[in-house]
Amino acid sequence: MIPIDDNLPQRSPPIATTILIALNIAIFIIELHLDARGELTDFLNTWALVPARLTSMANDAIASQNPAAWVALLAMGGGSLLSAMFLHGSFSQILGNLLFLWVFGRKVEDILGHFTYFGFYLLCGILSGIGQAIAEPSLSAFLIGANGAIAAILGAYLLNFPKAKIDSLLPLIIVFIPVEVPAFFYSLWWFVQQIFYGIGELGGLYANINPSSTGYWLHGLGMAIGAGSIPFFVRFKPKTAIY
Repeated sequence: MIPIDDNLPQRSPPIATTILIALNIAIFIIELHLDARGELTDFLNTWALVPARLTSMANDAIASQNPAAWVALLAMGGGSLLSAMFLHGSFSQILGNLLFLWVFGRKVEDILGHFTYFGFYLLCGILSGIGQAIAEPSLSAFLIGANGAIAAILGAYLLNFPKAKIDSLLPLIIVFIPVEVPAFFYSLWWFVQQIFYGIGELGGLYANINPSSTGYWLHGLGMAIGAGSIPFFVRFKPKTAIY
C-alpha cells in the first residue's frame, strides 16, 4: 500500500518538510557516490549509529568521570545519533521514509509551525536512536535511517487526525488501484514495510545495516514518542485531536 495524500486542507506551505526531504536526498546522493568509489563502509563507520560504540563511550564517561570523556560522548555519540537520521542503506528505505514524511509530515508541520516541527523531528529521531542503543547495547551493526523520526511523525499525526483518510495506491502486479484507507491503517503498515527495506541496498552492505533485531524494530518506539510528546509542542491544536 502506497500513501499518496490525505483529505485534510493544508494551512501553510510545508517548508520544513521539504527541506528535510531535500537534505535526505542530497546525503543519499553522496552515499551513492561513495558506494561507487568503495568508500561507503568507512563513511558509515564514522557517521552511522553503532550501539556498541555509543554504549562503550557512555560507560567510559560514567566510570572515569573525566570531563573529556563526557565531551567525547556528547560530540561523537550525540553526533552519530543526529547524523544517522539522514543516512539510508537502500533505495527502498529512503523512498519509503520520504513518502511517509511527505504525506504525514506536512499536517504535523501545520500544527507545530516550521521551526518547532524541525526541532520535534530531530528530537524524536535522537530519542528513538537512544532507545535502540539501550535495547541492544552490544550491537555492532550500523543503524541508519529516518525511521524513528518518521514513526514519531506518524504517531503525532494519528493523535491529531485520527479520522483522516489517506488516498493510497494498491499495487496488484502491474496495476495500481486507487483506494482510500483510514490513517490508522498506516500505524500497522509502517511496521510491515520495514521488511522490504533491504531492497536496492547499497554495496551489498545491508547484512551489517539495520539488522532485523530488537533494536531495529524499536524504531517503532518513535511512534510512541511522537504521540506522547506532541501535546507539549503543538501550537494550533486541531479540533479532531484526541488529547
